[in-house]
Amino acid sequence: MTSPSGTHPLPSYLDPNHLGPWGVYLQQVDRVTPYLGNLARWVETLKRPKRALIVDVPIELDNGTIAHFEGYRVQHNVSRGPGKGGVRFHQDVTLSEVMALSAWMSIKNAAVNVPYGGAKGGIRVDPKTLSRGELERLTRRYTSEIGIIIGPSKDIPAPDVNTNAQVMAWMMDTYSMNVGTTATGVVTGKPVDLGGSLGRVEATGRGVFTVGVEAARLTGMPIEGARVAVQGFGNVGGTAGRLFSEAGAKVVAVQDHTGTIHNDKGLDVPALLAHVQQTGGVAGFAGAEPMADDAFWGVACDILIPAALESQITKDNAGRIQARMVIEGANGPTTPEADDILHDKGVLVLPDVIANAGGVTVSYFEWVQDFSSFFWTEDEINARLVRIMKEAFAGVWNVAQENKVSLRTATFIVACKRILHAREMRGLYP
Repeated sequence: MTSPSGTHPLPSYLDPNHLGPWGVYLQQVDRVTPYLGNLARWVETLKRPKRALIVDVPIELDNGTIAHFEGYRVQHNVSRGPGKGGVRFHQDVTLSEVMALSAWMSIKNAAVNVPYGGAKGGIRVDPKTLSRGELERLTRRYTSEIGIIIGPSKDIPAPDVNTNAQVMAWMMDTYSMNVGTTATGVVTGKPVDLGGSLGRVEATGRGVFTVGVEAARLTGMPIEGARVAVQGFGNVGGTAGRLFSEAGAKVVAVQDHTGTIHNDKGLDVPALLAHVQQTGGVAGFAGAEPMADDAFWGVACDILIPAALESQITKDNAGRIQARMVIEGANGPTTPEADDILHDKGVLVLPDVIANAGGVTVSYFEWVQDFSSFFWTEDEINARLVRIMKEAFAGVWNVAQENKVSLRTATFIVACKRILHAREMRGLYP
């Protein structure tokens, strides 16, 4: 079956008229194909996941009834190493979304040159409706169901939307019980006491900040006094907001699932982080005025950081964005149509596949530390993270200048060449 444009053979389990995030990813691959040279003969490899597992996740609820949830684990490409990617618990998770997220992980891992392929997992559930016991049973059952394809040298899950270090601890314990040995390297983002890495929680936000500072330096934008708007104020947006604030920037607007707040003089970021920790969101913060959610996209700012969910910047709101730079903390927050609008407006977009790769980079450090049972200091980890992010971003920037393409297309050029070169060298077996 082909898509409406007739260009993409599609698996039978996707609706060609409603491709969702996978359709966005396919458009991104189309844009990079002309730059792949001889490797373009392998490009179809990128347009289909290597393996997609759909599982039923039954659990007994606290009230004695049995509930069934739909779970996924997709391994997009493992030419460069084992699969790597997060697990999200969200009521709107779909196979198309997990496929796209796994593919973006392939690109991201190759862009920063860590030896992983791309994978992703998810369960269609609103975790806020579950008790802690129900959440643990859900996590353990899901881990058992996908246990046949994960492992420290096969596919290594990590936290994503609505999952955290505790969920990873349950996953690690379940997998370990099933294989009969403590396997700390099966997941990353674990508690430090169970083989987790220092610096992991802040890693994605620190990476967002690092590439933002590099891009600002290359374009002559001073960080001191720059106005920053952030969507999503959890691990990623909160950390990035704090680091920009500490560097002298002013965070003037923040939006999350509870509402949108604004203060033209700059928000007190440490106080806001404490408020979010206490109340679960930014709504009601005393040091700011509430504003309409839709007005967030038109806020006067220099730097906009979407750090929530995918497809937030669309053709409907991209034209209102006043920022000079968009740094994608979330995965896939900008649609291709919005990308083009921002490009035409002269807005520099630092794409997710490089900007938020700090998380997987420190996950890689965690995995290495687990295998060697030798752990590094937080300063060592942060220094190595910053070095890798700077080097990767410099490479992408140079490719963008050479080919006169967007940073997103440049990142795809760098990453797809690495993936397809590995595929070509390995050949097809049998």
